[in-house]
Amino acid sequence: REDLWVRDGKILNPEKLFFEEKGSADVQLDCKDSIIAPGFIDVQINGGFGVDFSLATDDFKSGLDLVSQKILSHGVTSFCPTLVTSPPSVYHQILPQITVRNGGAHGAGILGAHLEGPFISKEKKGAHPEHCLRTFEAGAFQDLLDTYGSLDCVQIVTLAPEMRRSSEVIQELTKRGICVSLGHSVANLSQAEEAVQHGATFITHLFNAMLPFHHRDPGIVGLLTSDKIPAGRRVFYGMISDGIHTNPAALRIAHRAHPKGLVLVTDAIAGMGLAPGRHTLGQQVVEIDGLNTYIAGTKTLSGSVATMDTCVRHFQEATGCSAETALEAASLHPAQLLGIEHKKGTLDYDSDADFLMLDDSLYVQATYIAGQEVWRQDVSGM
Repeated sequence: REDLWVRDGKILNPEKLFFEEKGSADVQLDCKDSIIAPGFIDVQINGGFGVDFSLATDDFKSGLDLVSQKILSHGVTSFCPTLVTSPPSVYHQILPQITVRNGGAHGAGILGAHLEGPFISKEKKGAHPEHCLRTFEAGAFQDLLDTYGSLDCVQIVTLAPEMRRSSEVIQELTKRGICVSLGHSVANLSQAEEAVQHGATFITHLFNAMLPFHHRDPGIVGLLTSDKIPAGRRVFYGMISDGIHTNPAALRIAHRAHPKGLVLVTDAIAGMGLAPGRHTLGQQVVEIDGLNTYIAGTKTLSGSVATMDTCVRHFQEATGCSAETALEAASLHPAQLLGIEHKKGTLDYDSDADFLMLDDSLYVQATYIAGQEVWRQDVSGM
C-alpha cells in the first residue's frame, strides 16, 4: 500500500526529492486499491488483429504499429515481433522494416525481432512450412546471415540444436548479444545441454514441437532440472498458458520443477482479436475455432489467439501460484532472459516507468509507458 513515484519516464526514489529538493508530487493519482505491476513483455508474438509479421506487405510498418497499439490493452508494454519460417526473400524484405523503439501512446515498445526458424527440425516443424526449412550444412553462420540478410534488429533466434554445426552458430549469435532459443527440435538432453554450454538461454514454447519427456532421455525438457548448466547461468523457457497448448498438469510440472525460468508467451497469430475463421501464419492458412487454431484442414496447432493478460490469469489459476509469481512470469522473467532487467520488468528505482494497474483478479485496468497513461479500461458502459 505504498506510493509509486515517477519522473522523466523513470521510477523515482523519492528520498532525494523529499530531503534534498524539498519537492512533492505535481500530479497525484488515486489508484483505488489496484495492484501496480511491471508492464508485460511478450517475446513471442507472430501478429494479431489481422496482421501477420511473417507476411511481406507494402504496409508492413502500419501493421506492426496497429498490433503494438492494440496489445496495450492486454498489458503488454514491450514485445519481440516474431517471424515463423519463411523464404530468405521475406526476411530480406521484412527485417529492415523492424526497428527497436521505445513504447508510448503510439504503442508497445519493440525490443527486436524473434526469428523462429528456418533452422529447425523437419520432424517437429509444427506449423512451419517444410519447403522453407534450412540447415547449416555448408557455411554454418554464413548460411544464417545469407538467409536473414541482417541481424541488426534481431533479439532472439530459435533453432534446433541437434543440427550439424549448430554449436558454432550458437556461439556466433551469443557473441553478438542475440539470445539463442532451442525449439522445433528432436534434440536429446546431451545435445540440449551442449547448446546451453555454448550460450543458448531459452526454450521456445516448452513441450510444444519437441520430443515428449522420456524418463531415460528427457530431451530438451530435461534442461529444467539439468545439473550441466554452467554456474551462474539460468535457462528460461516459454510457456503458452492458454489452456490449449499445454495441459494444466504439464504447466504445473514445469513450474514446480523450475519456477524462476518460466516465461509466459502468447505465440499469438494474426487471428488474435478477430472472429473465428481463416487467417494466415506466414506461408500457411490457419483456421480458428474458438481458442483452437489449426493449420487449415489438419489438427496441427498453429500459434494461439490468447492475449497476454489471459495467459497470466490462466497460469495463476492452473498453478495456484501467487499474483506476484504470475505477474513476474510475464514481466521480470522475460526481462531477465533478454538481459534488460535493469530497465524493464520491475518497479525498482531508476527503471523505466512501464507499469500496469490491475484488479485483484488480474484484469488490466490501465497501462502506463514511461509514466504516461497509454490505455485505460473504459468503464462508462458499465
